[in-house]
Amino acid sequence: MIILKRFFVNGLKYETYDNFTISQLLFYFNYNQTLFVLEYNNLIYEQKHWTKLTIKNNDKIEIVTIVGGG
Repeated sequence: MIILKRFFVNGLKYETYDNFTISQLLFYFNYNQTLFVLEYNNLIYEQKHWTKLTIKNNDKIEIVTIVGGG
């Protein structure tokens, strides 16, 4: 049985039937993975864990990009 998963990225709702990791999600959205901090369900995760974290129903992902300036 295939189950629809709903998840949120920066407050926007997405739905999928696919299984994928945080790393695959970031690749799909074309994020430069060296220029942001990732919060997954209210916890900050280092990049080395992104290939092991699988998107589940109602997950909340916040991506905070780093912007230089002066």
